[in-house]
Amino acid sequence: MTTRVATFPLRLPVSLKAELEKLSKRDGTSMNQFLVIAAAEKIAAMETEEFFAERRRRADDEAFLRILNRKGGEEPRPEDRIEE
Repeated sequence: MTTRVATFPLRLPVSLKAELEKLSKRDGTSMNQFLVIAAAEKIAAMETEEFFAERRRRADDEAFLRILNRKGGEEPRPEDRIEE
């Protein structure tokens, strides 16, 4: 399977380009590959943020509190307790 690619000119401040060259070399990748991975990571982070924001908008706070405050169950384990 071949991935389609698009190209575009990218203008970077000289200092940022120098840092990218240094980091991509340390990473063992080309500068292009380093930037592709960085863009993919940023997209994933922003999509994840949106996913959880949407889940939060759909949350039923009353149901959550009912479950949280129900009787029975077991006490939190020592490693699960929050120190005050």
